[in-house]
Amino acid sequence: MPRPGVVLIALAVLAAGGCASDPIVDMKGVDGTKYQQDLAECRQYADQVDVASGAGTGALLGAGAGAAVGAVVGAITGAPGTGAAIGAAGGGTSGLFGGGASGYSKKERVVRNCLRGRGYSVLD
Repeated sequence: MPRPGVVLIALAVLAAGGCASDPIVDMKGVDGTKYQQDLAECRQYADQVDVASGAGTGALLGAGAGAAVGAVVGAITGAPGTGAAIGAAGGGTSGLFGGGASGYSKKERVVRNCLRGRGYSVLD
């Protein structure tokens, strides 16, 4: 059975993946077949971006920050351990999704930059 952390990373990556979109390109005077070929090649370059690693790093950083803040708040209320645990869970989840979304944003930038490099007028 997979570890819970691995499952959360996979969910974040899948959720962020839904945010990916095709670039908006001015197609006036562009050969559609050639564009589709170039787009496919640019996506292959973008596939080199390690989204899961970014999600995992975001989760770790978020959990650490959340635990620190939670421990402080917990210390004020008399339960630093509970506060740290709650803070770590919230921060880790937030960091996980943020890191995954950041990875997909980077993939989209790679595709757009690749298309621009091949002479396409990318509008977004």
